[in-house]
Order: sequence, then structure tokens, then C-alpha cells
Amino acid sequence: MSERRPRPDAKTPAKDSARKSAWRRALTPPSAQPKTPVTAAEPPAPEPAEPPSIVQAALYRDGVRVSSPATLADTFRELREEGAGMAWIGLARPPESELLSLAEEFDLHPLSVEDAMEAHQRPKLERYGDTLFVVLRAARYLDAPEEVDFGELHVFVGPDFVITVRHGAAPDLSAVRHRMEQTPELLRLGPEAVLYAILDAVVDGYAPVVAGVQNDIDEIETEVFRGDPEVSRRIYELSREMVEFQRATRPLVSMLHALMAGFAKYGTDEELQRYLRDVADHVTHTSERVDGFRQALTDILTVNATLVTQQQNAEMRALAEAGFEQNEEIKKISSWAAILFAPTLVGTVYGMNFTHMPELHWVLGYPFAILLMTVVCTSLYVIFKRKDWL
Repeated sequence: MSERRPRPDAKTPAKDSARKSAWRRALTPPSAQPKTPVTAAEPPAPEPAEPPSIVQAALYRDGVRVSSPATLADTFRELREEGAGMAWIGLARPPESELLSLAEEFDLHPLSVEDAMEAHQRPKLERYGDTLFVVLRAARYLDAPEEVDFGELHVFVGPDFVITVRHGAAPDLSAVRHRMEQTPELLRLGPEAVLYAILDAVVDGYAPVVAGVQNDIDEIETEVFRGDPEVSRRIYELSREMVEFQRATRPLVSMLHALMAGFAKYGTDEELQRYLRDVADHVTHTSERVDGFRQALTDILTVNATLVTQQQNAEMRALAEAGFEQNEEIKKISSWAAILFAPTLVGTVYGMNFTHMPELHWVLGYPFAILLMTVVCTSLYVIFKRKDWL
């Protein structure tokens, strides 16, 4: 990092107001018109004040906290009065007015301010002059719903300030601040040391997520071979989370390599260099684990589809066999019904009491009818037997 830049004198507000910085011109819409002055008879209605989003602000000198301002205005004023030291400002979902105030005070680039206003940015590292702008995606594993919750963190790192803008519940930067204040020799290294601590906290937060996802994958494998019908949905949902996890971790590898490439140029402390290399190793390991998770889920989904197909084929085969057996039974029933219908038909014909009916007074009529029934039934039985219906 370069040396701390001189700040404007607090006693010359006219000079400050006369200078319109580049970010103000960039963020001002071209069609903006000056407001019509309001007469004294009709005072303007006061706008509702936005709730403050500042989580914590502190001023440090030689690694020790010297002040804890309650507002951004107090932070700016005390930092100018100190003349040397570092300001660490933490914000959570700040309104646009606070970000514009920070941008004007610390001369932040308009593009970085615009990104900080909007969440859903990809992880990246950009340098605007002597200010670093870092976007990180933190993650935490929620045990109850068994899912991964992602947060977003924007970090501005300048010669004498660190500004964190948090969108989401993760990470817990209060723990990072407490850790740094407990190690003043590390905090004494300046804003770069704070950036390292934030990176380290975000990367360490990935470890419980990796463990939770590994446990979920083990459970999914058991459910797949147990034939759980809901396992496909769980695989798909976890695969989507791994896509988000991969988007959060993979860019960090190149980001940390870019930081390490600037060690010599920006005179980064050697001990801090070692810490950053350790964070880079952890990120690489996590990124490889996430890649492995995605591949494992893809393989599990393929195996599940194969098992489902086999189960469906077995069910179709069972249905076909049941249908075949049912057809055989129907054939037998139909065959016996036909055989039994033949004597009924003959008996019905000979049972009609007509006066002029042939063979009615024939002595051999009864034996002939019995013989006819026997012949017809026997013939039908032989025919059905040959067709394997009986």
C-alpha cells in the first residue's frame, strides 16, 4: 500500500464544495435538473430519515483502538484530526446516501460504489488507484434445513481505511475485529492485514460447509440405494447449491494469486505474505473439494437414474407377467365355458315342445342327443387342448 494521502483541511469547506469529484459526476444522471427553490411560506416536507446501517466503526493507531465513533460524520472528523492511523468501518446493507458519503470522503471510484450498492456481484478483486475493491461470497451451513446460505461482502481497502459492506448474515466480522484487536502486532501492519483477516475468516467459514455437504452426499448415497422417491429432488437442490459454492470459491484462487503477484510492487510485509499464501492454499483445497462434490453428485444422479430405470423395467416385467397369467386364466375359463355351453345348446334344442318337431317320437332320439353332446364336448376339449388353452 502507498503512504497515507493528505486529507483536506476541515476549516475550508468552500474549497471542498467547489471541487466536484469524478464519482459525483459519474453518479449524477444526465437529465438531473436543479430543484426549484422553496419559498419561506411553503417549507419543504422533511424526508424520512433512513435507519443507520453502521455496525461498528473504530479508529486504530499502532494496532490499538483509540476511538469508537458512533456515526460516519464523527469517524470522518476524528480521522482527519488524528492525521495518522486507520479507520475500520463496518456497514450492513447501507442506504445509498451513506455509500455516497463514504465515496466522497475517501474518494472511492464510482464503479466500485455502484457495485457495492447492488448485491449479487461475482467475487472479484479490482484496484482503483491506491484503493482495492474486493467482492467476496461467504457461506454458512444451516443444519435444520440442511442447506447452504450464501452472503456477500464488499471490502474497500485504502491507505488508511477499511470499509466493509455486508449483504447477508455471513460472515461474522465482529469475530474478525475481535481477533485483530487481540493481536495488535498484526493489526499494526495496516489495512492489508485487515483484508487478510477478512479473507481468512471467509475461507475458514467454508470448512463447516464442506463438512455439511459431505455428510449430505453420504446420506444421499444411502437414500439412492434404498430407493427413496424424494432423493432425485434432493440431489438436484444440492447440485444447485454446489454451483453457487463453486462460483464463490473458484474466483478466489485467481484473486489471491493476483494479490501475491503484487507483494513486491506494493511492499507487502513478509509475515503477511506467508499468511496470504496459507489462505490461498486453503482456497485451492476448498475449490478442489467443491469440484469433487459436483462430480460426485453428477455420478450419483446417473446411478439413481439407472436404478430408477431398472426398477421401472422390473415393474413393467411384473405387470407383463401378471397380464400373461391373467390371459391364461381367461383362456381356461373361456374354454370350459364353451365346452359346457355345447350340451346346453343341444339340450335346449331338443327340449323345445313343438308338435311337428323331427325326431320327437324317435326311439333313438334320447341316446342320439346324449351322443351328440358328448361328441361336441369332446371335440371342443381336443381343440382347446391342442391350442394350449387347457
